[in-house]
Amino acid sequence: MSKSKVIVVMPAYNAEHTLRMTYADLPHDVVDHVILVDDGSSDETIRVARELKLEVFVHNRNYGYGANQKTCYREALRAGADIVVMVHPDYQYDPTLLPQIVKPIEDGLADVVFGSRLLAGNVVHQGMPWWKYIANRFLTKLENVTFGLDLAEFHTGYRAYSRDVLEAANFAMNSDNFVFDQEMVAQMVDIGVRFAEVPVPTRYFPQASSCSLIASCRYGLSILVVLARYLLHYSRVLRQRQFESLRRRYFTV
Repeated sequence: MSKSKVIVVMPAYNAEHTLRMTYADLPHDVVDHVILVDDGSSDETIRVARELKLEVFVHNRNYGYGANQKTCYREALRAGADIVVMVHPDYQYDPTLLPQIVKPIEDGLADVVFGSRLLAGNVVHQGMPWWKYIANRFLTKLENVTFGLDLAEFHTGYRAYSRDVLEAANFAMNSDNFVFDQEMVAQMVDIGVRFAEVPVPTRYFPQASSCSLIASCRYGLSILVVLARYLLHYSRVLRQRQFESLRRRYFTV
């Protein structure tokens, strides 16, 4: 069986201080190509990325985390990826664990893999703010009930997708902001994909990206809206075109 083409995508914003470390720790025997999308950084992220000879796409201003991912996945598919792995270039998630992240997809056991912080020990001791941990637990419980899943965490930035998932999910209709990830989950649940999780310890330090309390509150409220919309869609009270598959034939629902 031929090897899957694994492409790493890095949604970048002001990552000049951590990009080299992140790239150096990638298992380059597993990764076939790296794409970085710069979302209007004001630092030297683009220069560093080009010195590392990454394929770089540049937004002319800061459009948002979701908009960055849209470009990442569109360009990865165009480059022929079989598996796309999102690795944040802020060095918060451990890049060396990428082989474990892609293995369930390569083995045909999953379509989507999340690197879960909450399966890798006490995240508060690792540096996650206590209020963020409580919010994560509360929202994850609601999402599991709404989506009929049993995942440890929905809010990780370390994710792997099979090509089929990205071709089926209508991610172009999703938000340009942080709630993009949860809209993706709603789309994938409606498609009927298989999820897997891998424990991933994380690092918390000044250069690692993190939402403020106010931004986190907005994010949490946005998730509640997504869950309400999905329930309306699932119950067929009000169908949401955003959540409907573009290529349903790949999956069983």
